[in-house]
Amino acid sequence: MRKYELIAPCHFGLESVLKREITDLGYDVSSVEDGKVSFIGDEEAIARANIGLRTAERILIKIGSFTAVTYDELFEATKALDWENYIPKDGRFNVVKAASIKSKLFSPSDIQSIMKKAMVERLKSVYNIEWFEETGFDYPVRVTLMKDTVTIGLDTTGVSLHKRGYRKLVSKAPIAENLAAALIMLTPWKKDRILVDPFCGSGTIPIEAALMAANIAPGINREFSAMDWENIVAGKVWKDAFDEARDEVNMPSDCDIQGYDIDNAMIETARANARLAGVDKLIHFQTRDVKDLSHAGRYGFIITNPPYGERLEDKENVSKIYAALAERYKALKDWSMFMITSYEGAEEAMRLKADKNRKIYNGMLKTYYYSFMGKKPEKR
Repeated sequence: MRKYELIAPCHFGLESVLKREITDLGYDVSSVEDGKVSFIGDEEAIARANIGLRTAERILIKIGSFTAVTYDELFEATKALDWENYIPKDGRFNVVKAASIKSKLFSPSDIQSIMKKAMVERLKSVYNIEWFEETGFDYPVRVTLMKDTVTIGLDTTGVSLHKRGYRKLVSKAPIAENLAAALIMLTPWKKDRILVDPFCGSGTIPIEAALMAANIAPGINREFSAMDWENIVAGKVWKDAFDEARDEVNMPSDCDIQGYDIDNAMIETARANARLAGVDKLIHFQTRDVKDLSHAGRYGFIITNPPYGERLEDKENVSKIYAALAERYKALKDWSMFMITSYEGAEEAMRLKADKNRKIYNGMLKTYYYSFMGKKPEKR
């Protein structure tokens, strides 16, 4: 099987979580940079990574990397790449996304146009044709320019990996599925421990926890761009990867995962999403105000995404919500709490000092992931 360097973008600040996932899948990480982890793998790795990685945004095949400070350099270096090894004669190909950071070439539309022309020129000379009808499957290309270094990748995923397929209905400010999974993986939570999300919205954090508890791969019920690419990943490779994922599902007989929200409509939405994900039997959803949060068990976990109070008029109300959360958390015996928020006054409102505070970028929004650690269970 042919070896590729594969690029897995992720949220800024979560590279270490994704690196661990890739290593656990059995692949060697080649580099870790801001917002992405690269690793070495064959066509089987393309399928297994798309189906199995919980915290990645997508999987790209690295086509090439070079320095370019002029559009002529960008054209010639792009043209020099072996596009014929990836794009067949009838393939549809476009540069669907161009991002430029601290580079002399900064116009996404110009970068996309020039790279497309360069790809056409290369393939015209290889296939000995003057016109590409592009009647075949899509081969989307993504490019990033970082300080004049151009990195080009072929997108094997298509729709972002955070789209698991189960979330048909969402709350007003939903947390992305891959971010929710990463937040859980940054905690010591395991499926035999209690997990409560008192601001569950459309249920993403409890559902992602339940998927982990049952060892259900996040991409088990969706499709990917590269499933059409017989020239790169054979259909049997995809079938084997999906079969492997299904064989590894192990529904736990006893699981205490709970999601609360003050909005009854959101709870109904969360239940519907959990059913679509196949984990509704593992989660108890309930309409409940945070001030009524309670649990008789010990050593549990609160993992949550509370309101941020982005609007000025919400600030006072949000402060009261955080204070109520802190009061109920203190009443829980030996529990730990993990909370993502962009609300700068969170610790002050809660009158609690976090044991750890990790900075995570949720898109362009800077957020903080606060860790309040409780006691560990006594060894049996």
